[in-house]
Amino acid sequence: MKSATSVIARDERILGGDPVFPGTRVLIRSLFEYLEGGESLEAFLHQFPDVRAEQAVAVLEEARRRLVDEA
Repeated sequence: MKSATSVIARDERILGGDPVFPGTRVLIRSLFEYLEGGESLEAFLHQFPDVRAEQAVAVLEEARRRLVDEA
């Protein structure tokens, strides 16, 4: 399993430190907004081609892990 730091990047010089996909300027929040809006993962990946499917799935797995651990 990847660590949270390997699937989520934060750097004050990139979008003010908001969490992004490593190696991109794509906000992690954008993935959740797409899914909450009823869009598919494929639609998100099409809109943000700099994000690899493996990165998006890893972020979703990390979110699930954190929710389960905190429950």
